[in-house]
Amino acid sequence: MVITYYGKQFFKLQVGDTVVAYNPISKSSKEKASKFRADIGLVSMHHPDFDGVDNLSYGDKNPFIISGPGEYEVKEIFIKGFPIETTYGGETKINTVYSVLFENINVCFLGALPSSSAVTADIKEKLGDIGILFVPICGGDMCSEAEAYKVGVSLEANIIIPMDYSSSKSLETFLKEGGDGAEKSDKLTIKKKDLLDKQGDIVVLKSVV
Repeated sequence: MVITYYGKQFFKLQVGDTVVAYNPISKSSKEKASKFRADIGLVSMHHPDFDGVDNLSYGDKNPFIISGPGEYEVKEIFIKGFPIETTYGGETKINTVYSVLFENINVCFLGALPSSSAVTADIKEKLGDIGILFVPICGGDMCSEAEAYKVGVSLEANIIIPMDYSSSKSLETFLKEGGDGAEKSDKLTIKKKDLLDKQGDIVVLKSVV
């Protein structure tokens, strides 16, 4: 699996020719949008920062879009979505936390999480053993760097990837919570066996835009 970061909460996960995109930035967002072809598009919340699904089409090929809670199977990729109420841009919205089983790796996207307590014991149990966790720094109006790290640790993921940080200072604060031992990379290339000796390892991906 190759993971590439496009800013905000926009990621591309690719195995062979199969591409999963998460929270694509819309052209109407204040954030810089990017475009590439995807087979599956995941949208955690309806907002221009996260629902630019038009940027995932190529020619007459359109992705399968998942934009809410439920259970899905697409191209032998298994996806579960769990609703969490959050606040974003001063508005109350429903944010979907996704668990994606892709190349036998359980990848979890938290979206715009309001606080560490928003991930209930019931949701945590349903998420299962997480290989790679994407956690927002100030993802919702109430989330802090310390809260973001707290939820990352509580979910016991092998690898934690921070996203959606407003400044380098915010990222530095998050990394200090984790002991400043983060790996920094342009992209992450990983297989299931690579996760076996990792527990709570933080990987910071540089945005390509």
